[in-house]
Amino acid sequence: MAKKKQTRHKSALKAQRQSIKNAILNRHVKKSVRIAVRAVIDAAKAKDVDKVAELTSKAAEALDKAAKHGTIHWKAAARKKSRLAAQAKILIAAPAAAK
Repeated sequence: MAKKKQTRHKSALKAQRQSIKNAILNRHVKKSVRIAVRAVIDAAKAKDVDKVAELTSKAAEALDKAAKHGTIHWKAAARKKSRLAAQAKILIAAPAAAK
């Protein structure tokens, strides 16, 4: 904790502590979202349809949780879920179109 100086109020010190704590929590939440999304894309590239469906719901859950806690905006979460589903659909359907 920072040493209290004449120019720094107690409330400012507390706000600084809170911002550091929230930054750590937000970093963890964003990392879990990235990992979940990456798992969906990897499964889609491997053409594992069942796994894609399961992992897509988990990624959507992670995005919703991040939006609920305010780490990301709820519209950003909805946009990412939509784009992820569309991307997974394209990656799965790509070899079928080529044949």
